[in-house]
This record gives sequence, C-alpha cells and structure tokens, in this order.
Amino acid sequence: MKYCIVDSFTDTLFKGNPAGVCILEHELNTATMQDIAAENNLSETAFALNKGDYYSLRWFTPVTEVDLCGHATLATAYVITNFIDTFASKLKFDTKSGILTVSKSDNLLVMDFPSWKPKMITPTQLMEQSIGCAVKEAHISRDLLLLLDSEQQVMNLKPDFSLISQLAEHGVIVTAKGNTTDFVSRFFAPNVGVSEDPVTGSIHSILTPFWAEKLNKKSMIARQLSKRGGTLFCEDCGDRVKIAGEAKLYLQGEIYVI
Repeated sequence: MKYCIVDSFTDTLFKGNPAGVCILEHELNTATMQDIAAENNLSETAFALNKGDYYSLRWFTPVTEVDLCGHATLATAYVITNFIDTFASKLKFDTKSGILTVSKSDNLLVMDFPSWKPKMITPTQLMEQSIGCAVKEAHISRDLLLLLDSEQQVMNLKPDFSLISQLAEHGVIVTAKGNTTDFVSRFFAPNVGVSEDPVTGSIHSILTPFWAEKLNKKSMIARQLSKRGGTLFCEDCGDRVKIAGEAKLYLQGEIYVI
C-alpha cells in the first residue's frame, strides 16, 4: 500500500502533528491495521479506501482505534488531493463519526466535523493534582476539558499521566484564552497510547463551541502549545464545526504486508 507521513496544522516541516496515511487498494482487516499503526508508532495512522464517490476512513493509535481524528483526516486529504486525485476540491469520508467532508481553500484544508459542546461539571482535587495547578472550570464531552486562567499556565503545566489516566476514558484538554490567538490548548490521552498529542483536530470539536460561547465569536484562531506546536482556524456552525489548517509532506513510500 502507498504510505505517507504528513505534518498537519503547519506549513513547516517537523512542526505540527505527524500522521501516517495508508492508501489501501482493497479492504484490510482490523487486526492488521492495528499492527501497522503500532509499527508506525505515530499518534495516529489513517487508512483510506476509495469507494467511488467517497472514501472509507479509519484511524488507529499504536494501541487502539479511535472514533475521530482531525490531524490524520487533514493529512489524508492532503495526500489524496496532492498525489491521488489532484483535481478534487472536496472529499467525502465515511467514518465512525459519520460522513466528514474536507474542502480546499487556497493553502488551507477545511474539515467539516461534528460539534461536541461540553457540559459543565464540578472541578475536583484530582483534576488539579493531575496538572499541578488550579482549575477555573471543568467541562465534559468525549474528553474532559479543564479551563485555566492564562496561556502561561497552559504552557508551563507539568502533567502527572498516572493521575490523568484516572480522569477520563479518552483524554484531557487543558485550555485558556490566548495572548495572540483566541485560545490555546494542550491535550493528554495516555489511555489511548498518546501521552501528549502535538496538535489535535478532534478536540476542537469541543473547544470551538466552548470558546465561541465564551468569546461570543464564530470564527477563531487556535494554537496548540505542544513542543512542536500547531495552528488551527475554527468556525462554530451550530451542530457542526469547521476546522482548517495547512499540511506539509515529510515522507512517501510503500508498506509491505506479506
């Protein structure tokens, strides 16, 4: 199968979030896809299969399949529009989160994702112990969202992954209002094999409606403050969100499974 590694949510090599993209020629069983993702050892490997007017798309961490992944979707769209179907301006993907579309807009790839508005819950001592600082608000959706006072707090916190793994089945988002962007975040998901994800598209299905309400804005610029870092352009569209970013090719090759 054709295989690429693409850095998502960046225009600079070795920044953003690297995703593996496998372009399948036929159906592949789940166990083999999981083995390939473990061998690739990236936070996500995507598997896309052309079904005619759409692609089936699945995402795997090194240890499990996930229901939604933004940076690997962006990477897959980048590979298809640049090397497979170079005339395509819009792609449709059939996924575990329903039908997702990705459109080209100048240098950006714009993903249409579900909106997962979180519900407020009471912060706990365990939440604060897990990140080593006070929590202003706590909210829950697919992931646990913890609101902090400042960008500096988000940048400097030192997570305790053993405690974080007790907080949420999937992952923990830490966020604050940005200094030069609308909001910033970091994301930790040790329970699915990702200690800290460099840039996470799917959490912006939660962050976009959350910050749209906080800031009274529909269109926002977000920055994920990992070591690699990445920039996302977000728009609140009611029951959907649009999440856009750039991508950069790192590697092209082939995977042999005999």
